[in-house]
Amino acid sequence: MTQAVLSARPRKPISTSKWLVNALTITLCIVWAIPILWAIIVSLRPREDALGRGDIWFGEHLSVESYQIVNQLAPFFPHVEDGQLTASYYQNTLQYVLTTLAVQLITIPLAAFAFVHFEFPGKKILFYLILAQMMIPTASLLVPNFVTIRELGLYDTTLAIAIPYFGSAFGTFLMRQAFLEVPTELVEAGQIDGCRWYHLLWHVYLPPSRSTLIAFGLVSVSFHWNSLLWPLVVTSDKARPLTMGLLRFTQLTDIGAQWSLIMAATLIIVAPLLLIFLIFQRQFIQSFMHSGIK
Repeated sequence: MTQAVLSARPRKPISTSKWLVNALTITLCIVWAIPILWAIIVSLRPREDALGRGDIWFGEHLSVESYQIVNQLAPFFPHVEDGQLTASYYQNTLQYVLTTLAVQLITIPLAAFAFVHFEFPGKKILFYLILAQMMIPTASLLVPNFVTIRELGLYDTTLAIAIPYFGSAFGTFLMRQAFLEVPTELVEAGQIDGCRWYHLLWHVYLPPSRSTLIAFGLVSVSFHWNSLLWPLVVTSDKARPLTMGLLRFTQLTDIGAQWSLIMAATLIIVAPLLLIFLIFQRQFIQSFMHSGIK
């Protein structure tokens, strides 16, 4: 009976402002997707089918030839050579990106917990000094960091790319804001129950801050995945990441712009990032919406 009454009620008309918001949202989505759609279209065009003015759609037929050539010209994926798998750009990139993220997921919550939970002399000054690191241009640290890597004997290794990013000022700030959102009553209840500091961090602070940690992980992975300058400085051959592979195809201008090859290489590189973002997009957006500043 109740369902019948509800279904009989006239539907409330959608207001003009809501229509405008929906139209604006759809327009922004299309604008955001245009570069990716264009990259897919160009990568699937036959190489002999040159792009012309106004001719931006698929060619006479679809072709994956560009992807095959890209994989032959640059070692994006490992292949078997003399019975063993060779090193590849994907392997190198995964090594230093996951190493960096694993260490950051330890150091950043510990640093944020120290600033929120403990009182010690110079706490505010130390926190402001950490924040000031975000204002230092990365390029100004290339030379001292390079000298350190050479002295440690880590040149041309994936560890050399990862070491400077084991700590993160942005991550410490973000996690501190998330920990400040944890109710004080909950922390005091844990202390009354006899929790040690690591119990409080693991069972009280981290569970409600999980979305913030996931959001930071996405930002970290995206930043290091696309990193170019620092890997270019500290690697020469065997440890080079994916971005070095893309750099090869930007240098083919002597034989004309090879757009199909460049777009195929670009899609090979960004595909994992797009997939990760689509999986964790809700946690990513919620984290930054709910991270207030205290």
